[in-house]
Amino acid sequence: MLLVYTHKITPRVTYTFKHICKRILGIDVGFTSKVEDFIAHDSLKMSYAKQPLSHELFIRSHDLLFEHGLSDVEVNVQQWENTKGFFATGERSALPFDIFAASFYLLSRYEEYLPHVKDDYGRFLASESIAYQHKFLQQPVVDIWAYNLKAVLKERFPDFQFPVQNYKVLPVIDVPVAYYFKYKGLLRTIGGSLNDIFRFKLRQLYTRYLVLMGFKRDPYDTFKWIIRKQKKYNFKFMVLFLIGDYSTYDKNINTNKKQFISLIKSVADYCDVGIKASYFSLDDVQILKEEKLKMEAITHTGLKAVRHSFSKLNLPTSYRNLVELEINQDFTMGYIDTLGFRAGTCTPFQFYDLDYEVQTPLKINPYQCLDFALLKYNSELDKTEHLQKIINEVKAVNGTFIPIFHNYTFSDLQRWKGFRSLFNLILESVE
Repeated sequence: MLLVYTHKITPRVTYTFKHICKRILGIDVGFTSKVEDFIAHDSLKMSYAKQPLSHELFIRSHDLLFEHGLSDVEVNVQQWENTKGFFATGERSALPFDIFAASFYLLSRYEEYLPHVKDDYGRFLASESIAYQHKFLQQPVVDIWAYNLKAVLKERFPDFQFPVQNYKVLPVIDVPVAYYFKYKGLLRTIGGSLNDIFRFKLRQLYTRYLVLMGFKRDPYDTFKWIIRKQKKYNFKFMVLFLIGDYSTYDKNINTNKKQFISLIKSVADYCDVGIKASYFSLDDVQILKEEKLKMEAITHTGLKAVRHSFSKLNLPTSYRNLVELEINQDFTMGYIDTLGFRAGTCTPFQFYDLDYEVQTPLKINPYQCLDFALLKYNSELDKTEHLQKIINEVKAVNGTFIPIFHNYTFSDLQRWKGFRSLFNLILESVE
């Protein structure tokens, strides 16, 4: 166990050290404010304070982990070997930056609580983040810093056997619309047909009726392919179905359709299943509760996970609603148009509520790649190159790579040509 001496043990200190030491490096960590206990400890130990006690491994602390609420924190990003760092520490510190305060700043999404520009859907933009502005968005800096700490600990405690961590993949399949043409109901089918005619989409109209008459598979119905892929791997895919009511933003199949219920149950036989929370449930916990109960009634098991519609988060309300409903996993932390690490880490972490100064039971699974973000690269070669680069970043720190693809991404539609190969590349990266 690593024993940390600090002048004040705060929830922020315990939260951050546990993420870096336990979740990333696999080392148990304890805390003390008693000098005699620190001296008596005969294994890994370090002090985290303003001044060292003696000649121990010492990292100079920034004030952030000893504060409450929000303050105007000055962030001065500097180069640190092959990465970046901030909250410089001075000469006596074993590391040139307070990686714990910097990690807390990124993990808590401190910057998303401060005034910032939002997009049309009210989302936090990648361009507003310090990671984007200082060009470290494509690096899991929190994990890199953790391994820099490990190197220092290894040097000071050469006899200690550090646990070996392994690279993992957690694929997420987002299902906002299970079928393109089927099971939409009479009015929606007539409306879609008229729309095809008025827009001169005659080929689509022809395909629509081939599908409706059973002569052709629905283009969005890629679930047999997904299940075949799942059967080949011993790690579970997470499939998230939109089951909210039809609205301007959400247009999935009605859950009264027995075919849709049957689909969810058949997928749940092989994969983990959760919900894609509807757009209006984001601001209304009662709607979210209804969707949770609806999914639990279908699968006859507790709801495993949620991802918010349009990747929209209203911090801290969105996450507090999940905590209130005892939903323990979220897959919304990431950017829709940019590959990278929104929270600076590729290791799932707990949501820390800055208003209440408490770590919650909600596990945030940060995604690094959404299929739409790959569309901006024109060629399949460019897509593969950028995807491989981000996979390599995660592999280098033995993190968890979380890609989000949609069911229609695996269709034969021209826009998604080559995406099955990209998904295969991700799955095969584990082997």
